[in-house]
Amino acid sequence: MSFQHLTYETEGRLATITLNRPERLNAIARGMPQEIREAVEKANDDNAVHCIILTGAGRSFCAGYDLVEFAEQKSKASGGQDALAGPWDPMVDFAMMYRNTQDFMSLWRSNKPTIAKVRGHAVAGGSDIALCCDLVVMADDARIGYPPSRVWGVPTPMMWVYRLGAERAKRMLFTGDLITGKEALAMGLVSAAVPEPELNEHVVALATRISAVPKNQLMMMKLVVNQSVESMGLAQTQMFATLFDGIARHSPEGVWFKQRAEEKGFKEAVRERDSGEPIAEGVSKPFYRF
Repeated sequence: MSFQHLTYETEGRLATITLNRPERLNAIARGMPQEIREAVEKANDDNAVHCIILTGAGRSFCAGYDLVEFAEQKSKASGGQDALAGPWDPMVDFAMMYRNTQDFMSLWRSNKPTIAKVRGHAVAGGSDIALCCDLVVMADDARIGYPPSRVWGVPTPMMWVYRLGAERAKRMLFTGDLITGKEALAMGLVSAAVPEPELNEHVVALATRISAVPKNQLMMMKLVVNQSVESMGLAQTQMFATLFDGIARHSPEGVWFKQRAEEKGFKEAVRERDSGEPIAEGVSKPFYRF
């Protein structure tokens, strides 16, 4: 099996999946979510593999979806070509993003434990991927968060609430803040935060210790823990989150953000969104009670 957007390697009882678009900080391209699922399935089918490590090539884990071209493409409202080639269909949007969500969740539902090794950034969709793993180990100066929760996005796997609880999940998603590995550890979001030069050694040591356990025992432990989360309504939460993600991109403020990206460039639109100043003030109409 050959991959376009990642590499797959095995050594002893460990499989390593490496997102491999370092020139784009491993941003999520079309086809990458499916390749992640296929690589996880490959590891699950390998009787020698007991544990899976997921990481990113170069200086970052994953910078989220690669949206620069899409965001800056002129829409009909701006006198250019319609980036969506017609009216927005929420169910087409849902089907596409739900497929990506389930591809990311292959890490969660893998029979074999998965560990995300995070350096640099795990931002937006990159945080989705990392938080779908069983364990997350970060460099203490790496950063994780979901800035599009401020406008233009909802994290479709919505693992924040299951890892942090309601209040801390709200704190992260109401602000869209990025936090360091040290802060993520203190918050209980990740398993460990270590100095970047020690990251690989720490993850390999952890994965090696896990891999000494029989596969059937690991599978039983993972299934029983996962079932407790599934019974809290994970599937329903992800359905709503994925539908709301599409709505967020087409709300009045979402349209404003897209127009700012077309006019000023995606990086400037993101800077404005994340600056802390009021977002798209005056764009929304007030809610009415009937």
